[in-house]
Amino acid sequence: MLGYSLKFLFPPLNTTVERIMANQNQTSVSSAQFTELSADNAVYLESLYEQYLQDPQSVDEKYIPYFAQFAKDDDKNALHHTIQDQFLLLARNTTAHKVTGQSAAGAVSPSEIREFADNQMGVQKLITSYRRRGHRIANLDPLGLMPRPEVEELTLAYYGLSEADLDTVYPVSDLNIGKDKATLREIIQVLERVYCSSIGAEYFHVTTAKEKRWIEKYLEQNLGYVKFDNEKRKSILERLTAAEGLEKYLARKYTGVKRFGLEGGESFIPMVNEIIQRAGENGTKEMVIGMAHRGRLNLLVNILGKNPKDLFDEFDGKKQPTVGSGDVKYHNGFSSNVMTPGGEAHLALAFNPSHLEIVSPVLLGSVRARQVRRQDKTGDAVLPIVVHGDAAFAGQGVNQETFQMSQTRAYSTGGTLHIIINNQVGFTTSRLEDARSTEYCTDIAKMVHAPIFHVNGDDPEAVVFMAQLAHDYRRTFHKDIVIDMYCYRRNGHNEADEPSATQPLMYSVIRKLPTTREIFVNKLVAEGVISQAEAVALENDYRESLDKGEYVASALVREPNKSLYVDWTPYIGHKLEDNWDTSVDINKLKAYGEKMAQLPEGYELQRQVQKLVEQRKAMQTGQEPLNWGAAETLAYASLVEEGYPVRITGEDVGRGTFSHRHAELFNMKDGSMYVPLANMSPNQARFDIFNSLLSEEAVLAFEYGYATTVPNALVIWEAQFGDFANGAQVVIDQFISSGETKWQRLCGLTMLLPHGYEGQGPEHSSARLERYLQLCAEENMQVVTPTTPAQIFHVLRRQVVRPARKPLIVMSPKSLLRHKLAVSTLEELAQGQFQTVISEIDQLDNNQVTRLVLCGGKVYYDLLEKRRELGLNHVAIVRIEQLYPLPEARILEEVAKYPNLEGIVWAQEEPRNQGAWYYLAPHLFRLIAPPKPATRPTKAYLLEPVARPPSAAPAVGSMQMHIEQQQKVVNEALGLPKNEDSTENALEAKAEIAEKQATD
Repeated sequence: MLGYSLKFLFPPLNTTVERIMANQNQTSVSSAQFTELSADNAVYLESLYEQYLQDPQSVDEKYIPYFAQFAKDDDKNALHHTIQDQFLLLARNTTAHKVTGQSAAGAVSPSEIREFADNQMGVQKLITSYRRRGHRIANLDPLGLMPRPEVEELTLAYYGLSEADLDTVYPVSDLNIGKDKATLREIIQVLERVYCSSIGAEYFHVTTAKEKRWIEKYLEQNLGYVKFDNEKRKSILERLTAAEGLEKYLARKYTGVKRFGLEGGESFIPMVNEIIQRAGENGTKEMVIGMAHRGRLNLLVNILGKNPKDLFDEFDGKKQPTVGSGDVKYHNGFSSNVMTPGGEAHLALAFNPSHLEIVSPVLLGSVRARQVRRQDKTGDAVLPIVVHGDAAFAGQGVNQETFQMSQTRAYSTGGTLHIIINNQVGFTTSRLEDARSTEYCTDIAKMVHAPIFHVNGDDPEAVVFMAQLAHDYRRTFHKDIVIDMYCYRRNGHNEADEPSATQPLMYSVIRKLPTTREIFVNKLVAEGVISQAEAVALENDYRESLDKGEYVASALVREPNKSLYVDWTPYIGHKLEDNWDTSVDINKLKAYGEKMAQLPEGYELQRQVQKLVEQRKAMQTGQEPLNWGAAETLAYASLVEEGYPVRITGEDVGRGTFSHRHAELFNMKDGSMYVPLANMSPNQARFDIFNSLLSEEAVLAFEYGYATTVPNALVIWEAQFGDFANGAQVVIDQFISSGETKWQRLCGLTMLLPHGYEGQGPEHSSARLERYLQLCAEENMQVVTPTTPAQIFHVLRRQVVRPARKPLIVMSPKSLLRHKLAVSTLEELAQGQFQTVISEIDQLDNNQVTRLVLCGGKVYYDLLEKRRELGLNHVAIVRIEQLYPLPEARILEEVAKYPNLEGIVWAQEEPRNQGAWYYLAPHLFRLIAPPKPATRPTKAYLLEPVARPPSAAPAVGSMQMHIEQQQKVVNEALGLPKNEDSTENALEAKAEIAEKQATD
């Protein structure tokens, strides 16, 4: 035994019993709380104290304050056998009876007492080891191929015990088996059943003692048996029959067609059914499910209530998309209402591309939005369920990001219930050699201390029991939890795949294996729960329902309560109209500015921030021109006051990467935070702004899911730099740009992507405008390059005020945030609207203009300043502020203003092979290059691009090279000599142009 000094039980030698008990009674934690504080339980308490010294969180919370008083100065290396012997001898009357059953007439020697104490300590450690390590020898693999190691800590010899001790009675008051003592044989039998049978529990990485004790009690209180009554077991069989029945039916009807069937994992259906019914019984009103391919069709039909006939029509090719491209049947989502013991509940299955795990953050964004709508602060009303594959769960980094989000302010949802359909193979990749470096695919969940429960999929009762535990844990502690259902794929990755080519041993076993349903039927028949005839009747009835095309989901509500979900009807079918009124009464704008400048009494800001607040107030009340931050925050203020919620997230959005926003203000006295936009008025809409974790993929996916669930909100994700969105490209490609055409999912998400060439190198210049433009078609989204504060004000308001819901991609500025020319007046905010094209702003003689420069973004100001410096009044500069949908009519209007044009230039900062040129070229050539009748110009114009040279990288790393390239772009765009490198040469060029015009 360990030599720890239990000062409160074992005082120095020769101390009397009276002093011992007096010491107990004088402690700050009353010993009356603990019935265990007696000599009779000294050995047990000793073991608990030693366990506490090793891991304070591993003992019951009630002991922690008491033990802490004696552990502070404890010498953990001090021996106290003599002290313990003395104390134990004082307890001879009770202890001797436990050890030998003899009376108290002095029959027990100190050595016998010590031997019993040592054994008791060993028993306690053995119990702890089963709880900690039992999963390593549990019977988890239905195939019997999973290697199980020899775990030395689970042997008697490791603790100095032997078979001779099996019938000795030991105190087990912390083992939740309904009695205070049991023989070692009984203890081991219980521990084997609880921790080493069909369930393997991993929870010792959980740091909170309360959670550990809760889990132990939940698992141990039934002595390891899952005790369901016969009616419950029949209902499990009914859902298991449905799961197997659908796959058999589809296999016969559509042999060899891909469906990613559930064969080998059928227990998934009764598990999800149990979660839904239990959640509904406890008051949950919405459940949102995300999963990839395997078992998806089964879930759609047997749980969510999709009509089997509709599924068969999809297989037969009868159901074609009426709008857009549509998607394959095992990517589609669905929603329905089901009846539960607690009333009607809404189910939603999220749409999911083949990029597997990316659905997790998308789903959680949708869940968060639903919880906000319901004012569900705990997460009890809306439950997220995410279904994973084993290889993807371990292999895809978005899961790490999503777990990291789970307890943060911006992204928490009250815990997610994770289910892994563990195929034990990734397509053709072996679990052992290549799929991962960890023992389990679930080890990633330990990063947030989520409990993990491995369960054998061929034991449906254990699977359903795990469903109950997972739901109850999540509802109790509002944290993530993982069910890892070990199963197998009977048909390989898909029905067209031949799995034995790469897993011959696995599939030689699978071919001989009875199905999960067959195993369960045989068990119920043997126990007299049902007859074989009843089991066959269940199977036949289900098949007949499929033949008739009847609904087979057991709890489907055919006339759902529509108040349980959001009505998107007002937002469907709208075109992206340009001329949309986004004006705001100027007096209201001034009032908003005044309100945003008001701080709580005694609030002390940092000096520069205080100056900014004062300057912004002057701008927002019409005393000075507005810069970018002033106009942007006025847009948010106007929206929340009009009833539109606003949510903004990103890595530094509170202040803004370039220190322009300062929507969050911090008190220098105590560090408290104040958000003026969240405190405009009592009846305003919700304003949320959160600095996100350092993630793009999961965060952007979350915001997409949020925006697809709240149609009346402005939802914004801002990149720290625009090219950081590269890390979230899968979200952009598979959701934002194509979600509507594939799944008819409307989304009004706004992406603010800082873009502009400032000499900061390849990774901080370009937001990769060309990638977004390449994805544009069918009015799927909007891409804009606003250049004035008024433009950002109006485009943000247009995004919500206009009923069309399309993603908005904003190439937002960096240097323009405080550029002396990039300002607007309060009147432009009050009276204007977003301009897709901005005309030449200087008073030029249109008849003298021979060169028209079309451009967008920051380069405009470089061109403008250079032209004004040189007085090149024959050059007009027009900004195309909306690149998609391209405002063709407005571009033609601008061209028509200049009757003597000789050439038109598209100017951009980006290299020629990047930026907008390759997107614009075919449109501009079609519009203005070849002469056409009617709406086209009457003559052909020379149309050419001016850009940086084609490059593999977005920008150069040298500031000097950057300046030289930028000057060259500006000069060429304005028609100056290509070797022009000074104002003198430019003036000479200007004189030559003037002379030529005079001659003409």
